[in-house]
Amino acid sequence: MSTSEITIEQGSANVYEDLGYADAAEMQRKSTLAAEIARCIKARHLSQAEAAELLGIDQSKISRITRGLFRGVSEQKMLELVAKLGHDVRIVVGPVKRNKAPGKIQLELA
Repeated sequence: MSTSEITIEQGSANVYEDLGYADAAEMQRKSTLAAEIARCIKARHLSQAEAAELLGIDQSKISRITRGLFRGVSEQKMLELVAKLGHDVRIVVGPVKRNKAPGKIQLELA
């Protein structure tokens, strides 16, 4: 009986970064928005057809977004969908607190 050694590597907080996506930060934000859209639809007991009518998009797009297939959907569109589902969306722009570091975009769900 042979034993093999298993190497475990701790990932970051962003699975898309761990997988090497160039647009990892954007994908993480869109993933968060997709999860919130799915949560809102479920909380309101809407079918995908009802959600599509409310949001003004095709039911197939609702299906793709709620399954995490959001590559063809912009962050802006996803923010609009969250707003249509009854959430305020607030964008705050402020100075970076770190010296000469680039700014970053974060989502905070209340």
